[in-house]
Amino acid sequence: MCTLSLPAPANEHPAELSASERAYLNAHPSVSLCVDPDWWPFEAIDKHGRHVGIAADLIAMVAANTGLQVRLHPTQTWEESLIASRAGDCLALSFLNQTPEREQWLIFTEPLLEDPNVLITREEHPFISDVSSLTGKTIALPYGTAMAEFFARDFPHIEIIYTDSEREALRLVSERKADMTLRSLIMAAHTIKNEGWFNLKVSGQIPGYDNRLRMGVLKSEQTLRDILDKGIATLTPEARQQIMGRHTAMNMVSQVVTDYTLVYALGGTLTAVLATSLFWMRRLNRLNRQLKVLAQTDPLTGLPNRHALNNIFHKELQLAQRYRRPLAVIMLDLDHFKHINDLQGHLTGDKVLVDFARLLRNNLREADILCRWGGEEFMLVCPETDAGQALELAERLLAATRRHAFPGNSRVTVSAGIGTAGPMDCIETLVQRADAALYQAKAEGRDRACLAAPEGTGAGPQGHNAPTKSA
Repeated sequence: MCTLSLPAPANEHPAELSASERAYLNAHPSVSLCVDPDWWPFEAIDKHGRHVGIAADLIAMVAANTGLQVRLHPTQTWEESLIASRAGDCLALSFLNQTPEREQWLIFTEPLLEDPNVLITREEHPFISDVSSLTGKTIALPYGTAMAEFFARDFPHIEIIYTDSEREALRLVSERKADMTLRSLIMAAHTIKNEGWFNLKVSGQIPGYDNRLRMGVLKSEQTLRDILDKGIATLTPEARQQIMGRHTAMNMVSQVVTDYTLVYALGGTLTAVLATSLFWMRRLNRLNRQLKVLAQTDPLTGLPNRHALNNIFHKELQLAQRYRRPLAVIMLDLDHFKHINDLQGHLTGDKVLVDFARLLRNNLREADILCRWGGEEFMLVCPETDAGQALELAERLLAATRRHAFPGNSRVTVSAGIGTAGPMDCIETLVQRADAALYQAKAEGRDRACLAAPEGTGAGPQGHNAPTKSA
């Protein structure tokens, strides 16, 4: 058993519990919780056996605001969690929709989060205006999920291919082994981005199939459900948004939740059919644009991620080599960032990252291209920039970081590694040299910039040129 971590602080106004509810907490030093171990970014069990993700942070805040102590009951799959819940091994389930089948043994809290589901197909598939009109189609859905239960009830003419995970459902569609899947837009964007399945798109929605994600509690534990409801009532929209911002760009899709009831009310005339088709195509184009943005944007800082940078980087490198123009890459890494997370919490760490991204944007030149490379690491691609100019820019950014007042009164410094493009470079070799220079800057004491030797001037670590220190 593992105790859940509590990354989210309590609100200023904790829940007011009744005498019977306080007595329940005294009688139950901890409450066992089953979760979906593989449903990122909503929730997962990490390699250290901890509950992580959006659900974990929301439940941690609910627990902090009620005085509830939550204990993770680890499982290998969502199906195992459902079995453990039915057997009474865990008093609560973390993040699920309310369904008739689950109501046989559970009572439900108010929603922790509401989130749209969308139909995902391959890019060549036409939009889907009416699922009931489809024939000879297959849909991949994870076993034991609410959407699988609803779909089997409402659309028995469509064959369901059951999978063990969300990722497997999307993979089957990508590989043409299933025609479609029905998944959360947020989760789909995250998986598509990480797996590189950019041949997938949003093809439709089904009215009434949105996620209203609650906690499920054993029927015998009504007092526990009441305590959780009071804790959920303390969650403000700002708190939910902050937690969402840690894991995905929820704000970018919050205005795209669409009610298609009007689509099904129209019909009977050619004009209405045409109008409906145009309406759907416009809406789905918007959803697909949002999906693309989600897949190429870092949700915390709003910067392009490394996937978005690849095409731009490739073009800039080609231009520099073709016309023999200078091009520099600067890798920036916040020093001792783990200490900030450990001492002040991940929320403060996230604020530091957002502030640092803003600082970089405010101190760059118009032509410089900035992305969040991963974790506390950022990358700059600097066209028309030679080694001396890149070093000057890096030192200016280091100085600005030293002077800046970061959240939590954190003293923050940054190390930089600089590589300049040579005629035989590819993206990988250039980045590797800049990364080697960054490693040297870290090894020599941090809060400094190191410049990698030009391409072809000497062998360094792993066969690349050794970096040379510059103040």
